[in-house]
Amino acid sequence: MPNDQSLDSAPEEIKLAVDLIYLLESNDISPEIALKAIDIVQSDLRRQLESSKQ
Repeated sequence: MPNDQSLDSAPEEIKLAVDLIYLLESNDISPEIALKAIDIVQSDLRRQLESSKQ
């Protein structure tokens, strides 16, 4: 993992991305499967955003 001090001041989305990458790599998730899962998560989050706007 990168230097923790640089991550401490990083934006939240960078911290989350680093955590997700670490999780995927440490569980030997293939890039193809990871991208498919990320597409599903992205769709779900977009739906949540849309419903919260209503």
